[in-house]
Amino acid sequence: MKYLLLLLVLGVLWVSWKKRQVPPASPRAPEKPASAMLLCAHCGVHFPEGDGVSADGQAFCSAAHREASRQR
Repeated sequence: MKYLLLLLVLGVLWVSWKKRQVPPASPRAPEKPASAMLLCAHCGVHFPEGDGVSADGQAFCSAAHREASRQR
């Protein structure tokens, strides 16, 4: 019985030692910076700067809203 207990203790020590030997995971790549959010001059929806269109110094969420604003 004492040999079984000794074997169990040695097994736990061996497993914990092996876990420490594993190299840490590589750091994640830095995330790309967030883009600026703009407000559509026609409908008031916020959208990322790269997804919209602009005309006459105003930003629009789509070309359809740009045209609708011009017709008003």
